[in-house]
Amino acid sequence: MPAHIFELQIRVSGVRMRDMSSSSVGRRLVACLLNVSEARRKELVETVARAALYNNTGVRREGTTVLNIFNDHDYNRSVITIVATIDSIREAVLSACEKACALIDVGAHNGVHPCMGAVDLIPIYPLGEEVGVEDCAEEARAVAQGLTERVRGTSAFLFGWADSPLQRGLAQRRREMGWFKKTPDLQAIRPDVGPQPQNPFGLTGVGAGPYVMNCNVTIDTQDVAVGRSIAAALRESTPGGLPGVQVLALPHDGAVEIACNVESLKGGPTGPTPAGEPWPCFSIGGQPYCHVPASLIAARVAELAGRQGVGVKGTALVGFTPHECRGLAEVALSQRIAEFWKERGNIRM
Repeated sequence: MPAHIFELQIRVSGVRMRDMSSSSVGRRLVACLLNVSEARRKELVETVARAALYNNTGVRREGTTVLNIFNDHDYNRSVITIVATIDSIREAVLSACEKACALIDVGAHNGVHPCMGAVDLIPIYPLGEEVGVEDCAEEARAVAQGLTERVRGTSAFLFGWADSPLQRGLAQRRREMGWFKKTPDLQAIRPDVGPQPQNPFGLTGVGAGPYVMNCNVTIDTQDVAVGRSIAAALRESTPGGLPGVQVLALPHDGAVEIACNVESLKGGPTGPTPAGEPWPCFSIGGQPYCHVPASLIAARVAELAGRQGVGVKGTALVGFTPHECRGLAEVALSQRIAEFWKERGNIRM
């Protein structure tokens, strides 16, 4: 996928997306990339998405839109991009979670991507300059508490800004909870909120932090061991790895996918990119953040795979950059488009 789409300008319903930083709504926006453990029943996933948008009588929640729904059949996992003002995000997310818990049994889940919960992950990211670190942390903790109160039997662990005072990252918390194990031992888990995890709900990760993007590169082999060696070399924790990049290698559609969470880094870019492509940058409370560009990840995977005689089949970006997410949300909200994923046209994924 060409690198230039990272900062694409698009037309949505006849309106061109520009810099919308002057919008009062935009200054209060946050995003939740809700991960649910179901993708093969797309109607079910859309039902979950609509629960974020409409109350029980079908009345639309103001200031809320679902920008995107990404379904992965092999992973049996979907990511629903909910954007709302900081004042509206909690009810939107909790309503979607309630619906997901009513419809998904994690004990019956069958997919190659690790998961522990029917609602597996609830990350909240600030998009507007008036939304601070503690605002998002407070909302995340309230969502975790609200989920366990509204859906009896659910439980949650906290990560990032919500994990006060340690602020442990998602990868660390997942390791501590046994998320990466093929068969996690729910009885050995001590959640931060709620009772001992149990089916059908399992355990949900809830947190807040700077925006995280997802970049998946498919290599042309069925040998997962090759993929794991590439993932290990790419991972931030490895000397020479890419900063902010957390990686899994998973079988996918007859090949192997190098699935990357691309976390934000405080400060400016730390190195060059192919063809001098700029690093996607944004700010939170005046503090600059940036991401490793997708083109750099793809180039590094191609290099590592090539050393083992393996080619690259393609690169997929799941969702948007922070600028894209905010800009598209402002278009959707200004035009009162709740189910924006149906309007997205040529927008990827």
